[in-house]
Amino acid sequence: MKRILLTGCAGFIGSNFVKTIASEQTDYEFDIIDALTYAGRKETIQEELNKHSFLQFHHLDIRDSSKIEKLFQERKYEGVIHFAAESHVDNSIKNPNIFVETNVLGTLNLLNASLKLFKENEAFRFVHVSTDEVYGQLTDDEPAFTEENQIKPSSPYSASKASSDLLVQSYYETFGLPTMITRCSNNYGPYQFPEKLIPVMIFKAQAKEKLPVYGDGKNIRDWIYVDDHNKGVWDVFLKGLAGEVYNLGGDSERRNIEVVNIILEHLGRSKELISYVTDRPGHDWRYAMDFSKARKELGWSPTVKFEEGIKKTIDWYLENKTWIEMVKGNNK
Repeated sequence: MKRILLTGCAGFIGSNFVKTIASEQTDYEFDIIDALTYAGRKETIQEELNKHSFLQFHHLDIRDSSKIEKLFQERKYEGVIHFAAESHVDNSIKNPNIFVETNVLGTLNLLNASLKLFKENEAFRFVHVSTDEVYGQLTDDEPAFTEENQIKPSSPYSASKASSDLLVQSYYETFGLPTMITRCSNNYGPYQFPEKLIPVMIFKAQAKEKLPVYGDGKNIRDWIYVDDHNKGVWDVFLKGLAGEVYNLGGDSERRNIEVVNIILEHLGRSKELISYVTDRPGHDWRYAMDFSKARKELGWSPTVKFEEGIKKTIDWYLENKTWIEMVKGNNK
């Protein structure tokens, strides 16, 4: 069986990939590595690890080049899907260094180890999971981002992801390593650490606490349900062309205040709980993704409408309070 490395899969997007994609692929073996930082818990995927012998977990930090090199040589991977990243913009403003160390140097370590295996196996593939934030921001009237848009990151987080994107592309151009990059819009769904907009608003609304909304709440995001995103990542791994970038969007642009109001309405809470706070530095105005390339070349399109996905997400958090308390307790 082909052995694939998955990075960062004790976190939000990666753990959902393990649950809905990897656990169903019986023709593959998957090794999962994660540093288990504040946003990652092995318990999130423990049921899948117990159930499937083709899933193996290694507690490993991608910043540790020697351990990464040793693991690659021992396990002889035939591909990598790289989810691992520091991803919270507010944290990148407070401490940019860890974002460069993990997102840039960590990715470089994976690329160097992958290159050695590619020289032994030309079928090797490397998928780098990135973000729409590398493109910068759009005005209300500009067309959605395509893969041809110039990279113009605004925050230390998006700059670190843009840097890792460029490294990935350089290893294709210089060394011929078969790399592919996915850039997705804002993910939402189960198992998202309670620091991002949707889970924060769910928890505070449920507790009848004030809901902090940056600025006037009119910033626009394109939302994609996490399972749709992960299906796109897997399609890219299987069918994507080496050297290419694929945008994955949810076709669900919403202003932040609209999202907050939907959550309040679903929970039966008053809009008086909304509290407008000082805007975040460098807060991008709008993101929107043109995913026509993925649709044409891969046959991929999002399937979960926002109104459906947000209700499923809210209900999941209400029904899984034990998980919420567990991850909050891991916030070091």
